[in-house]
Amino acid sequence: MNDKYIIGVDGGSQSTKIVIYDLKGNIVSEGRQSLQPTNSPEPGIVEHPDDDLWESLVKASQEAMASFPGKKEEIIGMGLCTIRFCRCLLKEDGRLASPVMSWMDERVSKPYEHTHSEVAYVTTSSGYITHRLTDQFNDTAANYQGMWPINTDTWDWSEKDRVFDSYNIPRDMLFTLQHPGTVLGHVTKEAAEATGVPADIPVVATANDKAVEALGAGMLAEDTALVSLGTYIAGMVHGHVNPKNTTHFWTNFAAIPNEYLHESNGIRRGMWTVSWFKELFGEELTEKAEELNISPEEILNKEASETVPTGSDGLMTVLDWLSPADEPFKKGMMIGFDGRHTRAHMYHSILEAIALTMKTNVDVMCKELDRELKKIVITGGGSNGDLMMQIFANVFGVPATRNVVNGSASLGSAISAAVALDVYSTYEEAIKQMVEVRDIFSPEQDKHVFYNRLNREVYQQITAHTDGILKKAYNLFHEDVY
Repeated sequence: MNDKYIIGVDGGSQSTKIVIYDLKGNIVSEGRQSLQPTNSPEPGIVEHPDDDLWESLVKASQEAMASFPGKKEEIIGMGLCTIRFCRCLLKEDGRLASPVMSWMDERVSKPYEHTHSEVAYVTTSSGYITHRLTDQFNDTAANYQGMWPINTDTWDWSEKDRVFDSYNIPRDMLFTLQHPGTVLGHVTKEAAEATGVPADIPVVATANDKAVEALGAGMLAEDTALVSLGTYIAGMVHGHVNPKNTTHFWTNFAAIPNEYLHESNGIRRGMWTVSWFKELFGEELTEKAEELNISPEEILNKEASETVPTGSDGLMTVLDWLSPADEPFKKGMMIGFDGRHTRAHMYHSILEAIALTMKTNVDVMCKELDRELKKIVITGGGSNGDLMMQIFANVFGVPATRNVVNGSASLGSAISAAVALDVYSTYEEAIKQMVEVRDIFSPEQDKHVFYNRLNREVYQQITAHTDGILKKAYNLFHEDVY
């Protein structure tokens, strides 16, 4: 098995990544294709245009295979992970009947509406991509959170007719559910020709993207939390039970069969806000980065690290760049400007806001679960910056670790496939062999004490004072006649 490889698929909100791993978790080759901007033809509607989820996978796969140094026959399988909370409406042949609904689309939070006569199946993004790859109508049970008639205790469709009626989805419009770590089907000749991956290799079920990311980060210990720095930023801890009616967290399926992932409240458009800020400076920042042969993020990190103190000289950011459906008046804001503040302060303040918000969210979750954290693992592109990592360690007051593979959903996909294909007998063994810690950032105690006071005495109180005026502004700007 020394010269065997596994394809890990990570279909995210902003791009599709295809990574080919050896059996020790080392990256052998990879491909990445950015998704097109989502379409919002009217308020509340957010769609992935054309056939973007599939076409991005095709292009990313072609790129990964083009640089793959081994032989095709040495690739033994593929683990498939895609965006959660999407809804895909398919024709009888499994092709799209309409654009894929994004997780930001209000329709995915409501019962299905039968508005397309040619729709034969209602499924997730993983169900759709599984069919495109294998021609099978199978899907992982662990990507069905939200408005689906699923029993989260049994990991199968409900046995009660009234549940199907409440979601307005007949049983015959749903795919067959499989547990993570099982084979969904095999790559068809048509899919192989499109993507360049070998035909007939098994496609293995994983879970929803956050759960697969947690698996790829090696997170199993109950005293460890994962903070996933993605478009949506989430805090998670591993669990063995499925509690109901919780207050400060919700329970998601894990990428390990019959295990769960407890997930805190998160930040909508989390790292998207960092990208938004970077793009505000456009050509100037890009040109400077090209001159120095570094990325724009490295410039911002360097400026903020060298010139901005802890607390950003009083500049604070509230990360409501995408308001929740039940509080549409909420808006993102920066408060506390004075003449000292530069773009480096603004950037530093955004990073601090991410860490402070997630500290509050994770704290209340762990209190409800009666857990005490001893470590946090940070994943996603945002963890590449040492400044972000140190801020998280200082805010949380525990070591913050960064793994060698920090975009860990693709590695989690590969781990799922490795267990399914008997490369490793358990998930624990696969994690031990395939996940490697790269860096550990220890908290600076004086800064941790400061952040605790800032968070408790000031930051957590901001929206209590600003929500009232934002409600008034929302009502003003949403009147029919101005």
